[in-house]
Amino acid sequence: MIELENVSFCYEGNEALRDISLSIDEGESVSLLGANGCGKSTLQKLINGIIFADRGTYLFDGDEISAKTMKDARFAKAFHQKVGFVFQNCDAQLFCASVFDEVAFGPRQMGMDEDSVAARVEECLELLGLQDLRERQPYHLSGGEKKKLAIASVLSLNPQVLVLDEPMNGLDPRTERWLVEFLHELNHAGKTLIISTHDLELVQELSQRAVLFSEDHSLAADLATTQVMDDIELLKRVNLIDEYYHRHAGEGHGHYHIHNYHLE
Repeated sequence: MIELENVSFCYEGNEALRDISLSIDEGESVSLLGANGCGKSTLQKLINGIIFADRGTYLFDGDEISAKTMKDARFAKAFHQKVGFVFQNCDAQLFCASVFDEVAFGPRQMGMDEDSVAARVEECLELLGLQDLRERQPYHLSGGEKKKLAIASVLSLNPQVLVLDEPMNGLDPRTERWLVEFLHELNHAGKTLIISTHDLELVQELSQRAVLFSEDHSLAADLATTQVMDDIELLKRVNLIDEYYHRHAGEGHGHYHIHNYHLE
């Protein structure tokens, strides 16, 4: 479904992606891992057609996604219906006067009639447990409710691909657990998931495959998640963990310090 070949991108002369080649098949669940500033969010924006490669090629279902092809309004509309993006900061994504209007915005932009829009919105509100908040102003919602609303506003277009940037950021444990299970359900229903995260405790639950970025903005590895989690040297090399390593009776034992998380 997604094919990136030798893609590079710079922000005002500063390299953000270096020679990225990556394929993602329909129905996969893929985690993007790496230290802050390594290029994960930039890649997600590029996959969503928000920015475009300076060099290299991005194909979606065989069609090139570029500044030139996205000037075709019909083509761009069809593409944005297939790929949905949930921002790390939901406040940057929510702008309508009510929860109902927020979820209705996408379908209305796609030209659906109001009866169909209402039916789609109610379906999404029920799916995300937001029925009782339909008239609430988004900025009055809690952090967890905003995250659910952001997801509902994307799902209202029934995209094939759901891209999430640090989806667990700022969530309480109960909402985090709910979101993990909900993402599982979406993936089992056939949605392709591309998830950027720092949380190694949840990576194995969220995805079957992990793509690691190095701090020079290139790809360090593309492996099964279990392989990545077992490769301590790789995780250290890409600055995802610090390890204080010693041995007990000939067996290795490490204490891994992962950002705000601590695993032993």
